[in-house]
Amino acid sequence: MARSPKKITLFNGRDYSWMQFNRRVLEEAEDPANPLLERVKFLAITGSNLDEYVEIRQAGLMQRIEDGYREPGYDGQRPGESLGTLTHEIHSFVAAQYQCWNMLLLPELCKQGIRLLEWDELDEDARDFARGYFQREVDPLLTPISIDPAHPFPRVLNKALCLALLLRAKRRSSGPHVLGVVTVPRALPRFVRLPSNHGRHDYLLLQDLIAQQLAGMYRGYEVLASAAFRVTRNSNLYFEEEEARSLLETIRVELHNRRKGDAVRLEIETGADPEIVERLRVNFELEEDQVFLCEGPVNLSRLMFFYSDVQRPDLKFLPFTPKPLILSRKSTGIFDELRHRDILLHHPYDAYDPVVDFIQQGAQDPAVVTMKQTLYRTSHDSPMFQALTEAGATKEATVVVELMARFDEASNIRWARSMEDAGVQVFHGVVGLKTHCKLAMLVRHDEDGVTRRYCHLGTGNYNPETARFYTDLSLLTSDPQIGERVHMVFNYLTAHAELDDYSPLLVAPLTMAESFLRLIRREQEHAQAGRPAHIVAKMNALLEPSIIQALYQASQAGVEIDLIIRGLCTLRPGVKGLSDRIRVRSIVGRFLEHSRIFHFANGGNDEIYLGSADWMPRNLFERCEVVFPVRDPAVMARIHGEILPAYMADSVKARIQQPDGSYVRANKLMKDTLLFSSQDFLMCLAEGKADLDAIPALDSKRGPKAAQPAATAAD
Repeated sequence: MARSPKKITLFNGRDYSWMQFNRRVLEEAEDPANPLLERVKFLAITGSNLDEYVEIRQAGLMQRIEDGYREPGYDGQRPGESLGTLTHEIHSFVAAQYQCWNMLLLPELCKQGIRLLEWDELDEDARDFARGYFQREVDPLLTPISIDPAHPFPRVLNKALCLALLLRAKRRSSGPHVLGVVTVPRALPRFVRLPSNHGRHDYLLLQDLIAQQLAGMYRGYEVLASAAFRVTRNSNLYFEEEEARSLLETIRVELHNRRKGDAVRLEIETGADPEIVERLRVNFELEEDQVFLCEGPVNLSRLMFFYSDVQRPDLKFLPFTPKPLILSRKSTGIFDELRHRDILLHHPYDAYDPVVDFIQQGAQDPAVVTMKQTLYRTSHDSPMFQALTEAGATKEATVVVELMARFDEASNIRWARSMEDAGVQVFHGVVGLKTHCKLAMLVRHDEDGVTRRYCHLGTGNYNPETARFYTDLSLLTSDPQIGERVHMVFNYLTAHAELDDYSPLLVAPLTMAESFLRLIRREQEHAQAGRPAHIVAKMNALLEPSIIQALYQASQAGVEIDLIIRGLCTLRPGVKGLSDRIRVRSIVGRFLEHSRIFHFANGGNDEIYLGSADWMPRNLFERCEVVFPVRDPAVMARIHGEILPAYMADSVKARIQQPDGSYVRANKLMKDTLLFSSQDFLMCLAEGKADLDAIPALDSKRGPKAAQPAATAAD
C-alpha cells in the first residue's frame, strides 16, 4: 500500500521565529565589522529583548497551559510542546550571548583599555576608592535580610538584581544554613567606575563590591557563599472591562498588581552554591529548566551602560546628521507648502523636526482652531506634550492617549492628567482596543478664506528620541479626502462612531483586514489575466493566517511577492507548489526598521500604502490602526524608486529566510553579489554623498547583481 504524501506544514512556529530574530540581533554583536561599543550595545539589546519576551510571551504560554489550553497552534504544536521547544531555544541562546561576551567582546574591550575587573584584580588605591564609594553611596540604600521563621522570604521585584547568601550562625555552627538576600539598589549604576590613568576605563560590578562587604552586614553569621541572581515574573496585563469603573483606574490597579506576577525565570551566576540555587528554585516554584546559569554579569541589558559612559567616538558609528526639510522658495510656511504638495519624510534620514514644528506651529498659530492627535508613547520631555498642553489654553485640543502601551502605562497616565489640567480633552480610545494609529490633524482658517484640514499620518510613534534610530515614514498632507477620513477616525476613537467605509484609509479593526485581503486577491486576478502583478510589503511582523494563506494563493497564481520583515514571520517562503514566488528578507542594522510599506503593482497602475499596522492578528483585529494611501506622484516615485529598491538590494544587513524559518545572510547566498547596505546608502543619500545610480540593479531572482560600486557611510 502506497504511503500518503506528507502534509505540508503551512506555518513556521511563532516562538522559533522570534528566537531567530533575536539571533539576528546577536549576529550584529558578533560582527567585527561593527564598532566595538556598538557591538556591546547590540548584545545589551538582545538581553532586553529576551527579558520582554520571557515576561510576556513565555509567561503567557505558561498561563495558557495552566488554563487548560490543549489545541495545537498554526504550526501544529500544542502549548506544552511549544513551551518545551521555546525553553530549549532560550537556553541555547543564553549560552550564545555569554560566549559572545566572554570570547569576543570582553577581550576586545580590554585591548581598548576598557576593563571589567574582579576584586582580586584591584590595586590598593582602587580598593580604597571602592570601599569609600560603598560607604557613601551604596550602604545607605541596602537592607540585608536573613530568612527565618520571623523573617519570611522577601518579595523580590521583577527583574531586580539581588545577592543570595548562604549563612551559618556563629553561635550555632552545627545548625541549618540560613539564606540571606540583599537587593542591589536600582538607583545606582551596575558598574562602578574606578580611578584609572593612561586613558583606561576600569570598572567593578556593583554586586561584586557589595559581596565584599557582606560580612559587615551580617555580623553574627559566617558567610559561606553568595551569588547574584535575578527573577523574571509574568508581566502580562489583563483586565476585565465589564468590572472596571474606568479604564484609567483599571490600568492603575494593574500597574500595582504587576508586581505580584508569578516567577517564570531565575538567572543566577554560574558557580553558585547548589544549595543556594535549589533553595531559590523551590521558593520561586520553578522547574529546573527555568533556571539559567550566567557565565558573566547577570542581566546583560545593563551592558548598555558602557555605551553611554565610555566616551570613545572611535568605537561607535560615525555621527549622522539627518537631512533638514527645505520648503519651496515661494512658500510662506509649512501650511502654504502643503496646499501645493504632500511631504514625505523618511526618518531618521530626514529630520524629525518638521513633525515637531507642525504640531508646535499648530499650537501657536491663531488661525488653527482645532488640534487632534493620538499618542501611543513619547519621550519624557516631549515637545509634543508641551505644544498640546499649550494648545489647550487657546483652542479646541483633543488627544487620544493609549494607556496600555506596554511598559509605558505609568508615564502615559501622567501625560493624560497633566493635559487634562491644561484644558485638553483627553480620551483613552475604544475600550478593549489599543489605539496604535499615528494621526494628527489641524483645522485652520486659511488666508484665502477656506477652512482646511492639515494632517500628519505616520508609521512610528510621536517620539523625537526614537526617531533618531527608528526608520519610519511621515506623510504631511492637506488632501481633503484624507483629512475628512482622519476626522472620522477621531470620531470613532472618541465617540465609537463607526463607518462602513473609511476609503481611502484602511482602518482596523473595522475595514483593514478585508481590505488587505481584497488587494492581495486583486493582484492574483491581475496575474491570472497576464497583467503586471507584484507585491512588496515591508513590516515588523507577519503572523496573520488569513493573510499568509492569501499570499500563498497569489504566489500559486503567478504573483511575485517580496516581503521585508524585520522580526517574526511564520510564512514559509520558497516551498515548491506553495510559495515558490515568495521571498522574505530581514534587515537588522544600525537603525531599527520600523516603517510599514505596502506596494501593489495593480496591473501597472501602482498603489502604495503606508501605516502603523503589521500583518498580525492584534494589529488587524485588536487595535485601532490606520493605513493610508500615497497619492502625490513625487512621493510615490521616491518610495518606488529609492526606498524600496534600496531595501531589496541590501546584501550586507539583509538575511534571507529559508523555508524552515532559519535565516542566511544575503551575501552568503549570492557569492558574486556586490556589498550594498541599504541603511548606509540612505545615510549617504541624505548627506548628498550618493545618488540613486548607486543602487544595484535587481536580477530575475530579485537579488542585487553586479553594477557599480555602492556607496557606504564610510565614503
